[in-house]
Amino acid sequence: MMTSGATTPTPGPDSPDLSTELLELARATAEEAAALVGAGRSTAAEQVDTKSSPVDVVTAVDTASEALIVRRLLEARPGDGVLGEEGAAHEGTSGVRWVVDPIDGTVNFLYGLPAYAISIAAQVEGRTEVGVVLNVATGEQFTAVRGRGAWLTAPGAAATQLHGSAPASLEQTLVATGFGYRAEQRRLQGAVVAQLLPEVRDIRRVGCASLDLCAAAAGRVDAYYELDLKPWDHAAGALVAEEAGLVVTGTAGRPFAEPMAVAAAPQVAGALVELLERLHADR
Repeated sequence: MMTSGATTPTPGPDSPDLSTELLELARATAEEAAALVGAGRSTAAEQVDTKSSPVDVVTAVDTASEALIVRRLLEARPGDGVLGEEGAAHEGTSGVRWVVDPIDGTVNFLYGLPAYAISIAAQVEGRTEVGVVLNVATGEQFTAVRGRGAWLTAPGAAATQLHGSAPASLEQTLVATGFGYRAEQRRLQGAVVAQLLPEVRDIRRVGCASLDLCAAAAGRVDAYYELDLKPWDHAAGALVAEEAGLVVTGTAGRPFAEPMAVAAAPQVAGALVELLERLHADR
């Protein structure tokens, strides 16, 4: 349950109750932010700015959502740190840091495509322990606590545990991906997709990294890969995928998202990573 102020001591990094507290705080905060985002969608196009390129957009609702999330998290746990996509950067003293994307999939949000999410992850001493990804448009909530599995809660339905999928081969693998914002980067990524497409069942491009990772966890796609994600793009979703039993890794022996992020069913992960390494070798 979300609390206010610092009147009740919060569990420390070694407390067995900490993950439960962080999960409930993340869920309550995501739900409150989702209400704000949902209410702002009809007028979102009235206040739009750009960031790294003309297609990398931010709305006033993004910044309002991040402000709400940071305020709620620090009201409940004032000693924590926060890192947010829209500029939140607060150093904490508790060993806990929140990594926040106030609207993942802002272009989808602008256009009314039902795939934009609140993503909140809690890291303890540098490792993600709790993740919540809430699809604002559908109300689906994906959650994970390290060592306790990944779960999907849909409106009007009981929570179900996620276990990914089991494609028979790479040729039968449905692969999700995403693209960067710079034109030259997109050109190279498009060339890779053109070569990848004949090797797999098909490609999906949803436009929301956190939901792509959760889709892989739910078995709605068999694998997902993308270059140059930021921590707020993947912190919560990668834990959901990992706790659902997917292989969450990078390429060329590097860690996940440094710079390649791959989340895939174990049956095809090795073959997919090998193919991606080959396709990116000259790029």
